[in-house]
Amino acid sequence: MSHESSQPVQAVEPALPGHRRAPPPGGSALHEVKSVGAKRIGDVILDVNNISLSFGGVKALSDISFNVKEHEIRAIIGPNGAGKSSMLNCINGVYTPQQGSITFRGQTFKHMNSHQVAVMGVARTFQNLALFKGMSVLDNIMSGRNLKIKSNLLLQALRIGPAQKEEFEHREAVEKIIDFLEIQAYRKTPVGQLPYGLQKRVDLGRALAMEPQVLLLDEPMAGMNVEEKQDMCRFVLDVNDEFGTTVVLIEHDMGVVMDISDRVVVLDYGKKIGDGSPDDVRNNPDVIKAYLGTSH
Repeated sequence: MSHESSQPVQAVEPALPGHRRAPPPGGSALHEVKSVGAKRIGDVILDVNNISLSFGGVKALSDISFNVKEHEIRAIIGPNGAGKSSMLNCINGVYTPQQGSITFRGQTFKHMNSHQVAVMGVARTFQNLALFKGMSVLDNIMSGRNLKIKSNLLLQALRIGPAQKEEFEHREAVEKIIDFLEIQAYRKTPVGQLPYGLQKRVDLGRALAMEPQVLLLDEPMAGMNVEEKQDMCRFVLDVNDEFGTTVVLIEHDMGVVMDISDRVVVLDYGKKIGDGSPDDVRNNPDVIKAYLGTSH
């Protein structure tokens, strides 16, 4: 099992709401802070109840329960093989758990299929990029608007009447996302020609194009350098702050998790061993032993 150590959180002067923040002088380039003022956390929007998932004789998840509140950033952490991605796959309908249920906005489901989840307002990015490498940045993000297109395929192909008007409206929404993610210079570039960090940004943009209420991010900063992680941190914070989108985040970088999360749930070998604020988790003996490394 791999172990990762917590990175210290350094204090910096808070920025005004909606303003981008620069790294503190001499501090971690990854460090980000939330906007000034109390953050408005709502009621529970997603409730995971006693989820168990097995593949043959291997138990990926054992009786996992936790909830996600509206407008919060909820992190799921744990060593490799802890069951984090399997948990996201249960939430967005890729896997069918053998036991348990998931409640979204008051509706309880034993299993939801991926299309149903997307229609209800849950979007997902993946650890391994699944972009259309030969298509442009704009067209990749545009593909995230498919569920919102109401015109039939014939009208879309001919681009006449209401279909043309609808396409203009969707393209306008996509252009706003491109501006938000600061990738205007690459809007017509094939995604396969972009650096890895920018491809991850396009993946985030495609998920945002669905206008989700809950955004599931599976290791959005994996494989990134320090500068790319810093950029992705502020985009996640701004999506949560400015759009009010609820974020469920899997991430291995403990500095990132402790800086931007409101609450953290910890998995180890498919079992929940910790749940609470970043400080609670940081000081939890079981978490220290299983994931953060032995304290001295």
